[in-house]
Amino acid sequence: MAIFNLTINGEKREVDVDPDTPILWVLRDELDLVGTKFGCGVAMCGACTIHLDGTATRSCQIPISSIEGQKITTIEGLSEKGDHPVQKAWLEHDVAQCGYCQAGQIMSASALLQSNPNPSDEEIEVAMTGNICRCGTYVRIKDAIKTASKL
Repeated sequence: MAIFNLTINGEKREVDVDPDTPILWVLRDELDLVGTKFGCGVAMCGACTIHLDGTATRSCQIPISSIEGQKITTIEGLSEKGDHPVQKAWLEHDVAQCGYCQAGQIMSASALLQSNPNPSDEEIEVAMTGNICRCGTYVRIKDAIKTASKL
């Protein structure tokens, strides 16, 4: 076990965990931030997406020891009141069906818009590759990202 000092959603947090523990499990099991989901466990589905220093990152395969000093943002920290432009657009376009993948989808979409405020369809598709939606709401996801880019 080792002590790690983290900045999560703008707050300083300290955890005492095995250095090989994936960030996902630190967030969920140690800090009770359960908005970030476990999906495939091999960083292929996108359900576990968080931001590390603003970059969309799969958290299920990255050990906590490799991210010290980076700022972590989870879905809980994206917006205090759930009014981030991507979250508002998701509601407007009724994107979610089962909802399981949506935190990861929203985190990927918000990172895209942070780095590229007016993405093309192709840029959206590239940025969202690897975020799997079992319900198949990809058209609504793309439409919501386009709407959020205008908010």
